[in-house]
Amino acid sequence: MIEQIQRFLEYLQLQRGASPQTVRAYGGDLGDLATFLAGLAGAQVPPPPQAVTPRMIRAWVADLHGRGLRASSIGRRLAGARALFRWLVECGELDSNPAAEIPNPKRPDSLPRRLDVEDVEAIIRAPDLERPAGRRDRALLELLYGAGLRVSELVGLDLDDLSLRSRTVRVLGKGDKERIVPFGRQAAEALTAYLAAFAPLRTRSGEHALFLNLRGGRLSDRSVRRILDAAVARAALAQGVHPHVLRHCFATHLLESGMDLRAIQELLGHARLSTTQRYTRLSLDHVLEVYDRTHPRS
Repeated sequence: MIEQIQRFLEYLQLQRGASPQTVRAYGGDLGDLATFLAGLAGAQVPPPPQAVTPRMIRAWVADLHGRGLRASSIGRRLAGARALFRWLVECGELDSNPAAEIPNPKRPDSLPRRLDVEDVEAIIRAPDLERPAGRRDRALLELLYGAGLRVSELVGLDLDDLSLRSRTVRVLGKGDKERIVPFGRQAAEALTAYLAAFAPLRTRSGEHALFLNLRGGRLSDRSVRRILDAAVARAALAQGVHPHVLRHCFATHLLESGMDLRAIQELLGHARLSTTQRYTRLSLDHVLEVYDRTHPRS
């Protein structure tokens, strides 16, 4: 089974064009499955894919629950297993997919953390603009919030994707879907300052990525999380603000300002309106909270 997993990862990378992060995530999830199946059989190596049954997959899911993994994490690992076995069926190595009928665990209907506009502004103002890295960080945070980007979309941007004249950025989202997203004047000013500060480094490195690290290479998603953590700490806000929180804030702040839900769907790059509709409930919860706190007859 180890050999089949390795061939599947190569297929994802070479034929499907999956990103290194995606291949790494699939590799970790499928490696976990292989380790569990080997332990289940009391062997050093997992059984061949032909010997894997739905009952074994259910046992793996139960083990993941027992380890305290969240429903979303279990669902992701199960999706990786389905993809592997589906590919093996397509290659003619399996007759059926043992993970096909295993349901995803029910995810709690939890709402994302919400920040007020003032909190987001405090985060964006946190970087030290006396330093070139601080100007980059300010521009990065402005664009992350101002365009509602996923962190993977942000670090995947190239310089040619940015238009300061029209204040738009071309984004390659999930499923390789391209969209054009506008951003505001303050983000444009921050990006202009950052590009000027990093111009000598960019010339030396020849890198086409929009956001560079201090060695001249493409900034990683892990670095973006570190930059945001540092900004949150400098802004003296509670920890636990991850990049996706800024994307949620982008949507809810637009919704509260009266933007149409379908327009927000287009900006976020959601395939289904139902995904965007979560923000309607989030916004309503906020309205009720403000009402209870401020109305004299509440």
